[in-house]
Amino acid sequence: MDLQLDGRVALVTGSSKGIGEAVAKGLALEGVIVVVHGRDRTQAERVEQQIIASGGRAHIVTGDLTVDEAVHALVTDARAFAGRIDIVVNNAGGSGGGEDWRITSPGSWASAYDRNVLAAVRVTTALLPQMRSAKWGRIINISSLAGMMPPAANPAYSAAKAAMIAMTASLAKAVAAEGVTVNTVSPGTVHSAKLDMKFRETAAERGIARDAPWEEVERAVLPLFAQVPAGRVGTLEEIADAICFLASPRAAYITGSNIRLDGGMLPTA
Repeated sequence: MDLQLDGRVALVTGSSKGIGEAVAKGLALEGVIVVVHGRDRTQAERVEQQIIASGGRAHIVTGDLTVDEAVHALVTDARAFAGRIDIVVNNAGGSGGGEDWRITSPGSWASAYDRNVLAAVRVTTALLPQMRSAKWGRIINISSLAGMMPPAANPAYSAAKAAMIAMTASLAKAVAAEGVTVNTVSPGTVHSAKLDMKFRETAAERGIARDAPWEEVERAVLPLFAQVPAGRVGTLEEIADAICFLASPRAAYITGSNIRLDGGMLPTA
């Protein structure tokens, strides 16, 4: 399927590693000019160079998305390079640690909200006027299954991700008639570098070699972490594929949606 994305320009926040990196590379393969963002310039340059080496087009911007001035600077830099931004993927954020209800504090909730929700608001509001004027734009917010099925740990993170889902629904209604779509993608258990390390540590405790094939590790360890009906974790490429479709003209009638990529984990009834 031709996603008709060649020549479009995307800013992917937090794309120097993990989900964001996979999304940046996936969009580049579809012909999108990608603005790679991160706070670590060396990491961002690595992603940029890999995209260019694969025949894609990329540029890097750096900056802390919790600082208004830094967001203004990186958006100005991105526009100086590309002239416009058609697609924004608000991926930057994160849990910020393993806090639980015994030690949680209002300050940690404010910080989680700032890193996840307000970071997305800063970037979106900076880019939205141009999208509305052009009558075309794609805004994709990365939430988490934790926003709908929160565990006992990391309550601030779950609450922030839930807020991103509500934010998406509100903005989608506000701009639906102007050619701009706004959607959320909510991954469940995904094969990231961090998850791989944790699974292999747990497998080693059960007598499985750390360098065992991933399928063996996954089969032994996944049931201890999550009950996934699909019987496996998701891949970064699967998340990237979903986002590429939502970013495309072919998804023009999808807006205000929250696309779960969780292998069936969330109960539907």
